[in-house]
Amino acid sequence: MNYVKNLDELVEIRNDLKRQKKIVVFTNGVFDILHAGHVDYITKAKEKGDILIVAVNSDSSVRRIKGELRPIVPQHERAFIISSLKPVDFVVIFNEDTPHEVITKLVPDVLVKGADWEIEKIVGRDIVEANGGKVETIEFINDQSTTNIIQTILERF
Repeated sequence: MNYVKNLDELVEIRNDLKRQKKIVVFTNGVFDILHAGHVDYITKAKEKGDILIVAVNSDSSVRRIKGELRPIVPQHERAFIISSLKPVDFVVIFNEDTPHEVITKLVPDVLVKGADWEIEKIVGRDIVEANGGKVETIEFINDQSTTNIIQTILERF
């Protein structure tokens, strides 16, 4: 079964899940070089509902946000890896710099971001809360990041 969907497919799935009264959790990110922090974060996000949808930034989006040398791992591989994690139900790739359009179309019940984000600045918060949903943050277990991993690799050569 392919858990990576386009947005139109995911909207249909979301509508069906709503009819089933399933709590849909949404999060997003680059997820370039997967590490323990990512897995912990995704696992904790799933605990907040029945279905977890993860939106992954496209390669062009990552380049605009992180610079021309990123991503390291292409979008379809990143999406496949994320979709293979046990807590993840569906993945969608988005081209915009933020997931605002995806959130607007899916209207998740719970929107999750890392605790490094102030709730007031989380993209899509207005949409989720206006529709009776909630926005939550998750503490990171460590200081691990893809940027730190890349820096470690560079320092060793």
